[in-house]
Amino acid sequence: MPDTPASASVPGPVQPGETPPAEGSTSSAHPERPDGGIWEHPKLWLSLIVLGSVMVALLFAFRVGGGL
Repeated sequence: MPDTPASASVPGPVQPGETPPAEGSTSSAHPERPDGGIWEHPKLWLSLIVLGSVMVALLFAFRVGGGL
């Protein structure tokens, strides 16, 4: 079996500014998700949780203080 140089499997020259083809490239493996949607606003959900917590805390504070 003849010896072949290690560069025998490397493709030819690539034009400047182009990415050479590569096995296992991830450039198009994951399509981009569309922007927006209700789950992409964590500040909204955090503010609702904080508001609910404050309301429950005020309820207990008024009950202990005899306000209700």
